[in-house]
Amino acid sequence: MKLFTRLAAAGAVAAAAVALAGAPASAAQSIDVRLITFNDLHGNLEPPSGSGGKVALPGGGSVAAGGAAYLATHVKQLESQVRNSIVLSSGDNVGASPVVSALFHDEPTVDFMNQLGVKASAVGNHEFDEGYQELLRMQLGGCHPTDGCQFDKKYRGARFPILGANVTFDNGLPALLPFSVQKSGGVPVGIIGATLKDLPSVVTPEAIKGLKFGDEVPAINRTADLLDRLGVKAQVVLLHQGDEGQSGAGPDDCKVKPDGAASTIAKQVSPKVDAIFTAHSHQQYNCVINDPAGRPRPVLQGASFGRLLSVVDLKIDRRTRDVVRSQTKAHNEIVTRDVPADPAAQKLVDEAKAKSAPIANKQVGTITADLPAAGGPSGESPLGDVLADAQLEATKSNNAVVAITNPGGIRADLTYKSSPAGEGDGVVTYGEAFTVQPFANIMQTITLTGANLKNVLEQQWGQSGGTKILQVSSSLHYSYSTSAAVGSRVSDLTVEGKPVDPAASYRVSVNNFLAAGGDGFTEFTKGTGLAGGPVDLDAFLTYMAAHPGIAPPLADRITVK
Repeated sequence: MKLFTRLAAAGAVAAAAVALAGAPASAAQSIDVRLITFNDLHGNLEPPSGSGGKVALPGGGSVAAGGAAYLATHVKQLESQVRNSIVLSSGDNVGASPVVSALFHDEPTVDFMNQLGVKASAVGNHEFDEGYQELLRMQLGGCHPTDGCQFDKKYRGARFPILGANVTFDNGLPALLPFSVQKSGGVPVGIIGATLKDLPSVVTPEAIKGLKFGDEVPAINRTADLLDRLGVKAQVVLLHQGDEGQSGAGPDDCKVKPDGAASTIAKQVSPKVDAIFTAHSHQQYNCVINDPAGRPRPVLQGASFGRLLSVVDLKIDRRTRDVVRSQTKAHNEIVTRDVPADPAAQKLVDEAKAKSAPIANKQVGTITADLPAAGGPSGESPLGDVLADAQLEATKSNNAVVAITNPGGIRADLTYKSSPAGEGDGVVTYGEAFTVQPFANIMQTITLTGANLKNVLEQQWGQSGGTKILQVSSSLHYSYSTSAAVGSRVSDLTVEGKPVDPAASYRVSVNNFLAAGGDGFTEFTKGTGLAGGPVDLDAFLTYMAAHPGIAPPLADRITVK
């Protein structure tokens, strides 16, 4: 009932905003409104490390970026430049978070967003990591049903609506608010939120049981029409879907792969929408894409982890209450760390660090060099190799001969940090290991035929979300050719040095997300003889304890022809 009370309240807020906006116009003919948006924060309150803590610059090079205290400073600087400013998020604020936030079910991150003055957020796929009821708790407040309130005595919830115009229950009723209206400078601005329709492919089925995720475009257009009828002419979309970037792109370049998911949506979304903030793909771009009426509008994304702020400056005509599209300006602002840390945000981060320190700072292993999460030319990742080997070792009792893990489950690099004296220490803490594998996925071993195994690898290409190269244990080797047809790219497939027999059976360990067909790898669902294993993080911790001084493995498991 609380949710439907909020839905009714949203309508009242919209009506009130419209009524206020209908007051007599001042002498000024237009008003400037600035929209400041971030995306895919993922609870990164501390400055992220490794490649996830840098922003690529045009033509090469990078700059350190991110961190809640610096993000807050940049937001305030941007707000100070334009009196009428609105702070927004395009989703994945929580989930897959470092331990300083995740240990407290991401309550510190929501507290930070409240402190920042966020007015609305789209719902991302990771907001569903712990299920719909936990998402409602994030929104409405209250202590966690199992762990209680560990960060503060009370958790009061988000002071901003979490929006999902295309999220419904199985019976068709809305499961989330579709829009919010913010009055800025005497005019209403409609904020529409939508998440990717393919969300079920990137979340475990149990987390979204009873929910449906409709096509983004019809849901956005229906909501845009409703807002228009209410008199809300200035409209923007927070879209938790994105395009894939291309190498060498700076924050304000429009270097994206053709026919991307977000671009395709942007070309179809109603001309009533004046700007589209995207997310999900963790890319940086600032594009201009014509709406169906042929008028240009900005479509942009600000990387992830609070490293960029996507800024759109609108000029709104007071008489029509609509955006003067020709005068819209957009840019991505780098959240550099050369500004003073915001005191209030820093205090919150320090509190989260102090409360999580006894667990987060415990040493769990050592490495001899950086273990990057990003794949090399073949897609094989040093950290992915280590994680797959750890998962195989942890499931040997299930007679596993191969382990395979998904690249999206690897959330950060493991870096060989330096001591104050400048010497590398190679120590890996629990907090760092948790940041790498924060989902608490359960390992499962299934039996696949050799034909199934090859089909799994063939499914790495041709998906709507782009190429996803799985990370494999040292027992599995294969080659692929990108010039071959999709479905026929994999060759020279071996397990434990022997060619794979299509009719033979192989015990393969994967996490429960992949076992359920996650990320489009539906061939895993044909597995039989399922046997459970440890949580993936526990497998990694056990492996590090048993193998001190882990070095980057030789990248020879996946080769490109």
